[in-house]
Amino acid sequence: MRYASSGSAGTRLVGWLSPRRGARFLQIVVALAPDAATHTPGSRVIPDSPFTLVLSGGGLKGLAHIGVLRALEERELVPSLVVGSSIGSLIAAAWAAGVPTRHMEAKARLVRRRDVFQVARADVAFRRLLAPALYRKEPLETLIDHLVGDVTFEDLQRRLLINTVDLHSGMQVMWGLPGLRSARVADAVAASCALPGIFPPRDINGRAYVDGAVVENLPVRMAASLGQGPILAINVAATSVLRSETETQGFAATYIRGLEIVMQTQIEAQLRDWKGPPLVLVQPRVEQISMFAFDKTDELIEAGYRATSNTLDQLGTQLGGVSSGMHPTRRLRVLVDESRCVGCGSCVVQAPQVFRLDARGKAEVLSPVQTWSPIDGAYVLNCPTYAISVRPEDSAA
Repeated sequence: MRYASSGSAGTRLVGWLSPRRGARFLQIVVALAPDAATHTPGSRVIPDSPFTLVLSGGGLKGLAHIGVLRALEERELVPSLVVGSSIGSLIAAAWAAGVPTRHMEAKARLVRRRDVFQVARADVAFRRLLAPALYRKEPLETLIDHLVGDVTFEDLQRRLLINTVDLHSGMQVMWGLPGLRSARVADAVAASCALPGIFPPRDINGRAYVDGAVVENLPVRMAASLGQGPILAINVAATSVLRSETETQGFAATYIRGLEIVMQTQIEAQLRDWKGPPLVLVQPRVEQISMFAFDKTDELIEAGYRATSNTLDQLGTQLGGVSSGMHPTRRLRVLVDESRCVGCGSCVVQAPQVFRLDARGKAEVLSPVQTWSPIDGAYVLNCPTYAISVRPEDSAA
């Protein structure tokens, strides 16, 4: 891949940075230096058993995707197509451009809040509600440029699709498809990371594009139509943990928390009646971490690695041998604590095939033993009195 040369814009940027920031910038660039043996631009890596890897958005929780790639490398599993949304597009693009995972990890550990988020003070002060976003685009775009390089989709050694939305038409646009391969990968990634209101839209060929997560944060529908074989989908947008008051104070925190809820609800809805190719859904345990926590990098990467490794081990087969439907599944026994149940009927509305109200108005389980896919069981979390619980079938009373 083509990285910035010594006379590039990156070096000129250091010239006007303060000595302290200039040193940090060079630290980050050095961490991204490629190995001596780089790939030939445009060459293709074709895996023996095709499958599609889908990486969701989720703010910095998406650093878990780096651990996912490490787990796949250990098993010599190479996707035939990678589809990314938001930060998932950044990790996917870096991988498709040939950046080793160890360099991604080194880069991730160096990034601090000021390297991504710098308030657009002039816009906010003078344009007020007409300001395009709360934060400036330049810091994030600089990081993207130096990680992905100055390449187009035609230069990549691996097949990549980046999920964005045309802000004016509302149409989902997948960069990397035929007719959309001459664009710079870094521009498409910047658009996919342009969360409306947080970062300004990205202009590409005279049109404004934003984060594809507003339409499909886990773009498995596109993957099913455009990829081959089963789909390995990584969702880092789970929201099952309560947030404290301090984590939801201020405009940005409230807005981001709202997005977390919307994205998870969207993913559950689109997967509930999945009829596409075999789908393996991996959900790293990162729900307790804020979308923009800069001090959890190692924990996030390890969570992605562990979740992917455990899921693949649980399947006990190569991805190409996975049967239809969604995986992995678990057999669980559903229980209701009558002392907590107030008879609100929420569980009956959400899962009428599982619950009904008995003569006393209490929730009653129709089919106690359930086989769950990774997205089943929302009614447990949504019970307002926490009266519903589950246990593994082999340990249930």
